Amino acid sequence: MTGTHPSEVRRSAPQVWGKIPPRNKNFTGRKDLLEKLRAGMTAGTSGQVTVVLPQVLPHALHGLGGVGKTQMAVEYAYRYGNEYDLVWWISADQRVLIRSSLATLAPHLDLPTAATIGVEDAANAALDALRRGEPYDRWLLIFDNADEPEEIRDVIPDGPGHVLITSRNHRWEDVVEAVPVDVFTREESIAFLSKRVRRAIAPEDADRLAEQLGDLPLALEQAGALQAETGMRVDEYIELLNEHTAQLLDEGRPTEYPISMTAAWNLSVSRLSERRPEAIHLLRCCAFFGPEPIPRDVFSQRVRGLSPQLTELLANPIKLSRSVGELGRFALARVDPGNRTIQVHRLIQALVRDELEPEERTQQLNDVHRLLTGHQLGNPEESVNWGRYSSILGHIVPSRVQESRDVQVRDLALNLARYLYMSGDEYAQEFVNLFISQWEKDSGPLDPHVLRAYRELGNILRQLGKYNEVYELNQKTLSKMQQAGTRDDELLLLISGIGGDLRARGDFDAALQHDEESVRRHEAAFGPDDPRTLRAKNNLGLDYSLTGSFQRARELHEIAFIGLQDAQAGAATVLLHWNALARSVRLTGDYAEASDLGEEALAYGLEYLGGEHPAYLSTAKDLSIALRRLGELERALDMCTEVHGRYVRRYGLDHPDTLAAAMSLANVQRNNGQEQEGLKLAADTVARYPRVYGTNHPYILACTGNLALLHRTCQDPERARALNEQTLGEIERHLGRDHHYYLTVATNLASDLAALGHHDAAVERGRDTHRRLTELVGPSHPMALACAANLAADLRQLGTSEALAEAERLREDTHDRYAQQLGLEHPDAVAFLEERHLDLDFDPPPI
Repeated sequence: MTGTHPSEVRRSAPQVWGKIPPRNKNFTGRKDLLEKLRAGMTAGTSGQVTVVLPQVLPHALHGLGGVGKTQMAVEYAYRYGNEYDLVWWISADQRVLIRSSLATLAPHLDLPTAATIGVEDAANAALDALRRGEPYDRWLLIFDNADEPEEIRDVIPDGPGHVLITSRNHRWEDVVEAVPVDVFTREESIAFLSKRVRRAIAPEDADRLAEQLGDLPLALEQAGALQAETGMRVDEYIELLNEHTAQLLDEGRPTEYPISMTAAWNLSVSRLSERRPEAIHLLRCCAFFGPEPIPRDVFSQRVRGLSPQLTELLANPIKLSRSVGELGRFALARVDPGNRTIQVHRLIQALVRDELEPEERTQQLNDVHRLLTGHQLGNPEESVNWGRYSSILGHIVPSRVQESRDVQVRDLALNLARYLYMSGDEYAQEFVNLFISQWEKDSGPLDPHVLRAYRELGNILRQLGKYNEVYELNQKTLSKMQQAGTRDDELLLLISGIGGDLRARGDFDAALQHDEESVRRHEAAFGPDDPRTLRAKNNLGLDYSLTGSFQRARELHEIAFIGLQDAQAGAATVLLHWNALARSVRLTGDYAEASDLGEEALAYGLEYLGGEHPAYLSTAKDLSIALRRLGELERALDMCTEVHGRYVRRYGLDHPDTLAAAMSLANVQRNNGQEQEGLKLAADTVARYPRVYGTNHPYILACTGNLALLHRTCQDPERARALNEQTLGEIERHLGRDHHYYLTVATNLASDLAALGHHDAAVERGRDTHRRLTELVGPSHPMALACAANLAADLRQLGTSEALAEAERLREDTHDRYAQQLGLEHPDAVAFLEERHLDLDFDPPPI
């Protein structure tokens, strides 16, 4: 929510004003505390202009529940909002809400939305912008109810703005500039009651009432609201308050809450139940949600299985609206008409829950769960629905959804896990593990929801690049699903992912066999044109590419892409399959077509997903490779440099997508005369790869071939030869001598030998490699042409008549094929005509 402030509280409105709770029109006192807070915040003020210094520490309002910390933070925001360009409120009692709120801030800082780049990246981008002070250096973040300093230290930006924290935890005193908040002074209590009660209240009566309530602001709010609504005299209120206090003391129940607060609440509830009992039913229900705002629409639905009283209330919209209003008027809830939410103070929630018997609490929890499952959230994979999922996320754990055995409730939990995964929220893994732990204990390891949760966990771990963990987990999950007799539509979702697990392990042949069977099973279960089948075909296309069947891969990717377009799949799915098609076209050697496809796909991704979305970044990386192969080296370098930087910011240095982008960047640096930079980056990347894939994964071996190539271009052919010979031995053991990874490195090894003057060995290696490449990819593929060009040059170096004749025949054939395949102006053709050696390199594809 953004908008302007009330005109009476500022000279000019901040440009961004978001999620700030409504101002309490009865706010009273706290003048000294507010001035102390403001003075600490604005160290370095000059005249009328606030100079916000980066070294100003965050400030924390800390104190017991009910003393008004949150209201004081709200008042600070409204009172001094005109001094800021941006004011943003963050509910901080659950870590997942912090990241979500920061992500929501991102577009107001001219950054991509969470729907575009994911919650985690949007939140990190917002924090980075705040630290840099761009586009605003006068900002205020308010972290409300941040009770654990350790949970939010990493999300407190240390830039030029201000941070205000409210907390019940006194440990903030050791971390930030702490401002203790206590109960009202007596003068503040009297002033508050005089303002809160519509009819005049004598100062002496206000003094007696404040004495009875211990000057606790929340209790005074209860008392003032009750008197304002009922016209009750102070003497009568104090008499009734004493009766309720005595009753509470006689019951002797232990409580962590002030007895005055409990008695005041008890009295308000008693009178409201006489006046409108259905409002109490609503209050009890709200007490079992989280303390965050509850969407009003949660109660505007017909849901089966609710308690009779709540069913009756929700069926009558007039009574429901009146009950909501009464809770607000009696200060038992904060009603925000603008955002259409209801919020109950956590202290009042606790008091309500404590008054109920165990069976009543169980019924209330059941009501909350039913209401949550009835709330229409939509498909969690579609970003247009993420706002609705986010609005209830803060109520899931507080309402103990994980303890429910109801099928619909568990479906809701899995949909939320899917939303967190799809939106890139780092909380996804913790969230799904919470449910796995509880459900497995309650229902056993073969429960369908437990197995589905494990499948979601596998997806999350794969997204994080934890491939070894994913493989072990999915194998166990598959075994359990088969044991439990899981139906095909659920089982095949897991099976589709296992092919990726096998690819991540370097078992390309096993992945191919697995995905061939997967496609057959998908076609039998869903038909050939079902989106699930098309995705399985896309996976099989990846296997064909990895095993050198480039043309078959291209055909499958084309079928999958066209089919998913016709099925009107989501933009991210369409783009991923579009890029897979462009990549497969490049692998067949049609670089111009691949570049054209990539250009269209990239424009589509930018329009529908934005420039930070993972699918967009993958497409941009592959387009930069196609441009490099096509000979547009400067543009390829610029694009790949930008993509690599974004991957580093998004995932860090050790994520597989970052490493793939780094290796592609090293390749294009070599092509652009930046051999030393490429060598350094390639060496670093090869060193990092085992952290993701373990040792001797084919990607690592092929990338080591790139490193060897860079050693030769940096004038160290002997080191290149030694590294290539070692690498070839490992590739042969893992993939055989006919795999294109082997043949790529073998082509470069022949060039190493030629550079060292070992022309006989270079020719021997070149002949064998050229024969195998021709059989694998055909004689006109650019890989085969490069090997033929090198072989022709090496044959000429031998100088014998037989070698020269063979070289001439090979050159003529290669000349004609270059003219037809790439054109004689292509850099590869030019190098061939000048009898310079051509190099082959490797770009790691996605898993």
